[in-house]
Amino acid sequence: MPKKIIEFLLKIIAKAIIKKYHPEIIGLTGSVGKTSAKEAIKTVLREKFSVRANIKNYNNEIGVPLSIIGEESPCKSIFGWLKVFLKSAKLILIKTKNYPEILILEMGADKMGDIEYLISFVPLKIAVITTVSEVHLEQFGSLERIAREKRLLVSKLSREKFAIFNYDDESVNLMSEKTQAQAITYGFQGGADIQASDEKISFQENGEIQGISFKVSYQGNVVPMLLPAVLGPHQIYAALAAIAVGLIYEINLLDIAEALKKYQSPKGRMKLIKGIKETLIIDDTYNSSPRAAIAALETLGQIRSGRKKIAVLADMLELGSFTEEAHLKVGQAAFENKINILVTVGVRAKKIAEGAEVSGMNQEQIFSFADNLSAGKFLQEEIRSGDIILIKGSQGMRMEKVVKELMAEPWRAEELLVRQGPHWKDK
Repeated sequence: MPKKIIEFLLKIIAKAIIKKYHPEIIGLTGSVGKTSAKEAIKTVLREKFSVRANIKNYNNEIGVPLSIIGEESPCKSIFGWLKVFLKSAKLILIKTKNYPEILILEMGADKMGDIEYLISFVPLKIAVITTVSEVHLEQFGSLERIAREKRLLVSKLSREKFAIFNYDDESVNLMSEKTQAQAITYGFQGGADIQASDEKISFQENGEIQGISFKVSYQGNVVPMLLPAVLGPHQIYAALAAIAVGLIYEINLLDIAEALKKYQSPKGRMKLIKGIKETLIIDDTYNSSPRAAIAALETLGQIRSGRKKIAVLADMLELGSFTEEAHLKVGQAAFENKINILVTVGVRAKKIAEGAEVSGMNQEQIFSFADNLSAGKFLQEEIRSGDIILIKGSQGMRMEKVVKELMAEPWRAEELLVRQGPHWKDK
């Protein structure tokens, strides 16, 4: 069945389902951080409401309607699509009692027009914009065009709706002036409505890393928060977005803090995984961009445990003319954050190695490989007990394969790692 026909039918079906069940819809967009924010919001709201969020990366013209229907993509199976359409007809014709009260939908933008298409049939109560960065720069051409596309999510919201913005991202914060909706900001900087502070890595009594802890200030109240089994400031940003949504739904800040203790980071987003030889892996393999890679290196650099720190960084794709400069900057960040061993994977990532060496990293600390398999074999021999290993790269580099080589429980790969389904097997 042609893709355009499927898109057209799914749009009609999604509109009909929304009209019948009237779910309140929260839409999220941003260059990075959408999925983590979505999961954090779901964690907070499911304590009080019936909620559904996109599964996997269902954030486009096909994935969003499928999330509204509550079905996975049958890919190229005609019978699978017939099943989806039959379920859709049943949902529309026979009202079910268990349709979610709230839908939490990521809305991705790979090119101009993507957001406008999605909001043309998905009416939002709340819109969340996380960041604007150099992701998909080849398609957009400039950061300004990326920001313009993301801004569409809030541009048509009415006064009784809500728009939530990352105050620390200047491009996003400026969007608060471009909406009629009630604006709420979050971030670390003074001036944010919901402000985080005192971020630190939390350790268990046995010395193992527990996660990240921080404090949240809102209207004179200060509440401590803990996010278990994850690292990185972007996880705090995800929590702050969830706090904003929870407050809109009149959930007490203390109850929100308690709910966030159950937060499970999405696969491949700064997730802590036990490695072989009593090592610790920071799995950040879902995707990569210059800003996200530098943030991950900064997090690794902040760990003060006396352990050897290894960064395994692969090509960052779709950066267009910014490719060389971006990789050099990431290499500079590897040196500045006192990484002990730098391993690069891919042709573009050689510029990461170059950037690190030019900045002052010793040549004996840098190792470059053409592919992830070679890097994985090297790391199996190189790592020692107590090492902390950050692994990151763009989706096309498949760096989760390196994590699988190094994880202590590889039989849990499907449970813990990204891209483990049959669709990815031969890629």
